[in-house]
Amino acid sequence: MPSDVRVALKRLAEGAGLPLPAYMTPDAAGADVVAAIHDELTLLPGARALVPTGFALAIPRGYEVQVRPRSGLALRSGVTLLNSPGTIDADYRGPVSVILANFGTEPFVVRRGDRIAQLVVAPVARADFAEVTELAPTERAKGGFGSTGLAGAPTKDQS
Repeated sequence: MPSDVRVALKRLAEGAGLPLPAYMTPDAAGADVVAAIHDELTLLPGARALVPTGFALAIPRGYEVQVRPRSGLALRSGVTLLNSPGTIDADYRGPVSVILANFGTEPFVVRRGDRIAQLVVAPVARADFAEVTELAPTERAKGGFGSTGLAGAPTKDQS
């Protein structure tokens, strides 16, 4: 299957010998990226660290790359990404790094080449923000966090 979007990737010195971002299955939305560190990194519970991936990107205008956690790391070890999903803008050309955080109860060791995050390429819609004096009404209105409740929608018999 040909790729829909071409994203140029420049391997940096710390990424020498490491795999490029790769989709692990034919229908995967995210491409896994690996840690481009030279020495092991131990993340204690509650700790966070900026971990390089060993490359920089040139993303086409009209797209972003979202940096997302890997669900297996989150479930098994409590390790996730802060600022998630992180956005890499089309005009950024610097090194790609991820902010790993350990919310688990045990120290977590990161080794060179470990898969630590995934990248999702997504189109960007830019808004034309227009100031108005009133907003159109909705059923929810100003109801904020939790205003729609926790339970599922009522069934016909419950309404």
